[in-house]
Amino acid sequence: MSDRPEEPGCEHRGTGTDAEAATATGPGAGAGRDRDAEGRARNARPRDGLGRPLPYGAPGVDRQPEGVERSPRQALAEAQDLLDRGLPFHAHEVLEDAWKAAAEPERQLWRGLAQLAVGLTHAARGNAKGGAALLLRGAGAIAPYADTVPYDIDVPGLTAWAQGLADRLGERDEPVAAAGNAPRLCTGEVRAAE
Repeated sequence: MSDRPEEPGCEHRGTGTDAEAATATGPGAGAGRDRDAEGRARNARPRDGLGRPLPYGAPGVDRQPEGVERSPRQALAEAQDLLDRGLPFHAHEVLEDAWKAAAEPERQLWRGLAQLAVGLTHAARGNAKGGAALLLRGAGAIAPYADTVPYDIDVPGLTAWAQGLADRLGERDEPVAAAGNAPRLCTGEVRAAE
């Protein structure tokens, strides 16, 4: 568990695994909400590949553990792998950890990357308006980093990708394929060991 204070932005996050949360609190514990061992409200329901809650007891996709410390390159490699596998919700959780752990000069970069991943999540769920808004917000957050190119992140490519997908979402009502529309986060191959 992290000692960092909670920040606004992703209230859906839980701590530990779904099984740990359910064991600590059980479905519907307390005032109708799942709670973690410290008594904070946490949703212990399993989730599908796009992060949508499933009924208790249904098989779900393992969630990314919260508060994992990764180097920037590890976070990028893990997020890219998740994006490539069509799991942008899970990629956003990895990028959110990087955002919360980042020093002030890079916080908006990581926040913007997380917003891009959650924008793709909404687009894949069929929420075109919400997806487009998050894609554009994420692109705006990372745009100031275009001249510095931290960690070989392809800021110009990502902003163009986000704008292009946001434009396409305005023309459709159906979900997009998450894996088929996943961006490349970096200009070269991302390796966690670097």
